[in-house]
Amino acid sequence: MLANPSFHGRPLQFVPTVVCRNELWRSYPAFPLQLHNRRSYHFLASSTLEIRRNGRRKRRSISRNSTQFSVRASEDASVLAADSAGVQGSPFSVRIPVGDRHITVETGLIGRQASGAVTIRDGETIIYTTVCLSDVPSEPGDFFPLSVHYQERFSAAGRTSGGFFKREGRTKDHEVLICRLIDRPLRPTMAKGFYYETQVLSWVLSYDGLHPPDALAVTAAGIAMALSEVPNSEVVAGVRIGLIGDKFVVNPTIQEMENSKLDLLLAGTKNATLMIEGYCDFIPEDKLLEAVQVGQDAVRGICKEVEGLVQKCGKPKMFDAIRLPPKELYKLVEEIAGSELVEVLQIKNKIPRRKALSSLEDHVISILSEKGYISTMGALGSTEMMPDLLEEDEDEEVVVDGEVDEGDVHIKPIARKTVPLLFSEVDVKLVFKEVTSNFLRKRIVEKGKRSDGRSPQEIRSIDARCGLLPRAHGSALFTRGETQSLAVVTLGDKQMAQKIDNLVDEDEYKRFYLQYSFPPSCVGEVGRVGAPSRREIGHGMLAERALEPILPPDDDFPYTVRVESTITESNGSSSMASVCGGCLALQDAGVPVKCSIAGIAMGMVLDTKEFGGDGTPLILSDILGSEDASGDMDFKVAGNDVGITAFQMDIKVGGITLPIMKQALLQAKDGRKHILAEMSKCSPSPSRKLSKYAPLIHVMRVKPEKINLIIGAGGKKVKSIIEETGVEAIDTQDDGVVKITAKDLSSLEKSKAIISNLTMVPTVGDIYRNCEIKSIAPYGAFVEIAPGREGLCHISELSANWLAKAEDAFKVGDRLDVKLIEINDKGQLRLSRRALLPDAETEKQSTKPRSASLPNDKVVSPKTPDKGKPKKAVAVSKDGG
Repeated sequence: MLANPSFHGRPLQFVPTVVCRNELWRSYPAFPLQLHNRRSYHFLASSTLEIRRNGRRKRRSISRNSTQFSVRASEDASVLAADSAGVQGSPFSVRIPVGDRHITVETGLIGRQASGAVTIRDGETIIYTTVCLSDVPSEPGDFFPLSVHYQERFSAAGRTSGGFFKREGRTKDHEVLICRLIDRPLRPTMAKGFYYETQVLSWVLSYDGLHPPDALAVTAAGIAMALSEVPNSEVVAGVRIGLIGDKFVVNPTIQEMENSKLDLLLAGTKNATLMIEGYCDFIPEDKLLEAVQVGQDAVRGICKEVEGLVQKCGKPKMFDAIRLPPKELYKLVEEIAGSELVEVLQIKNKIPRRKALSSLEDHVISILSEKGYISTMGALGSTEMMPDLLEEDEDEEVVVDGEVDEGDVHIKPIARKTVPLLFSEVDVKLVFKEVTSNFLRKRIVEKGKRSDGRSPQEIRSIDARCGLLPRAHGSALFTRGETQSLAVVTLGDKQMAQKIDNLVDEDEYKRFYLQYSFPPSCVGEVGRVGAPSRREIGHGMLAERALEPILPPDDDFPYTVRVESTITESNGSSSMASVCGGCLALQDAGVPVKCSIAGIAMGMVLDTKEFGGDGTPLILSDILGSEDASGDMDFKVAGNDVGITAFQMDIKVGGITLPIMKQALLQAKDGRKHILAEMSKCSPSPSRKLSKYAPLIHVMRVKPEKINLIIGAGGKKVKSIIEETGVEAIDTQDDGVVKITAKDLSSLEKSKAIISNLTMVPTVGDIYRNCEIKSIAPYGAFVEIAPGREGLCHISELSANWLAKAEDAFKVGDRLDVKLIEINDKGQLRLSRRALLPDAETEKQSTKPRSASLPNDKVVSPKTPDKGKPKKAVAVSKDGG
């Protein structure tokens, strides 16, 4: 009986058991057996009849777990022994050629208790990455429980974090973006039905300021995942591609990227591309495809090298831990909800369609997990019909075959009864979602119509208007179907710039940034409101980099520009709506953009043959949220009708090829042209001039050595100018650039005049009118010829007549005309009033020149005043303007 796979005429079920962390975990019997690399199994009888005689009374006990037989092959035991021994294995490293240099991958030295751990080195930049998974599985869900954390340690560059605690704090925005770069290509390779929580941790341990760590971190995570027990399908690697001149460069250095027209980060497997993200300066589609080809070739080379490392050092994959819903459940869901699903998916508006789907889902769950369901489909047969085990009279004894004694009575079989099927609620939800997705894809492929009635290439209706917010510097409301973005532009000076923390000890500021907000109300839901999520940070950066190429240079437009995009409605492609709305808002704020740009999101149904098509991938333009969730691709492209400025592609299947990507890019170009034409019809149209509420910024250029005259000792002079004139800020740079920010024109003109006079270069012979005496000394008077600029008018130059003391003829506050007669080596000015008097010439001939010395080394060499004609006259008003 033990060796017989059939017991009492009923088949026994083999239920896989997974050895994980020295524990045996048995999957639910309802799930089918996954024949992948089994380590051990339990041989389980489906039901057992326990016979106990007590007179004529019998007791029946049915237990699914009452009989267990552990069957373990000797080779499986050796695999486990090798697995445990590998934890303490010796280090192993491999050098992989990438571009014009090599990267070094090492495992087995650091992090040996992690499921997978690697260090990867490029130059003197070193990344350490680990992969770990929980001991027990999480509840089944439609989202793989993967979390990624990336951190740049300040110690990697020989620095210490600022602040009181002197350690790294919350994840910075650029670290969040790299976390997303790591996460997105890994998910498509994960086995469906694997529910162990998996965590990827990545640290920058050393940074040389030359080799960027982001692409390296993607590759490190892919290698660590391949070495771990997580049952992913293929090795993932990532590279950066730059375009320097006409040459594509793989993994360019920081200095090389400064001259690159393209910043493309690509991740994939040896066979296909899984993710691309990048920014460029209006690169045409064919050039982008060439860059993708170069990147895919580089990724293929890395993956092939890593496969050898995985064969030598990798751990056995936990394929036995995969739990899938029973196959018969798919047919049952289609039988119960199929006809209603077809009708629900034809509802055009998102909210009614969502509510109808939710109601239908609750109905299906109620039937299959609470009430039970008896199928009417004959095809299901006995596999779906669980018959009652055996029926017997109360006064009859149950006897098991082979244990018949004389006097025992056999059971008299009667007709079997069908029992309603019951399934777990989680399984029903998973299957319902997948069946809904298949119905949606089938409708698009078979009928060429989407949920809102559009064809695959059709764009939703567009409405755009500007100037909605009168006090904002610029505003626009962009609506495309049921997706809507309210974009607001704020202009400011350098103080409004966003400071960036980086590993290099240099201050970095962004003069343009876009902040994306996705409140729960935009989808008609209640949810968390607080700090921006990783998705919001990622979408905001994509829209920001898409708009950046159209901004004017700082010399032409010295403003810091902030764009705030609030999604007020969402049904797909909200980040691209932010691009369109942000472009219109910039124009409404008076920013002299180079051109208009638009963004569009593309989708795809890859295997059309499964749904009645000819097998050719079907590309969808301007996808809805449901098409994003049910489709195989999310490809966002921004730019104009000439080229591309930003792009982001995520693949949800095994990857796509270049011909498919080319088709998507060309279709996206047609879509952008249509959107740009609709944006040009914006009403009200953008004002294209500065708002009266925007600050005024005037840029001046002075000699760099004059900057200190503006700042003054301890910044006193610049503060006094701000207080005196009422301007908001005065920003000075070491190269002699001075930026004055003011709310009104009058205060701006006042501060401009003061700074001009402070930094002017006086010339001997210049005449200054109506100048004020600031102080009087025994040897003369100090006269202010311009705000902040004083010179000495010696007592001998104050009058045509001899004076014993300057106080005898003048007092502080008096005004007089003076002429500049000398500038000494220290830049000190000597003035003369006597040179402008009518009798100055005759007086000079009869009077000997007199000299005096200034205290504190302020010495003016006595010289005969210039007798020539004045070169120019500079008038100084009383208010310093």
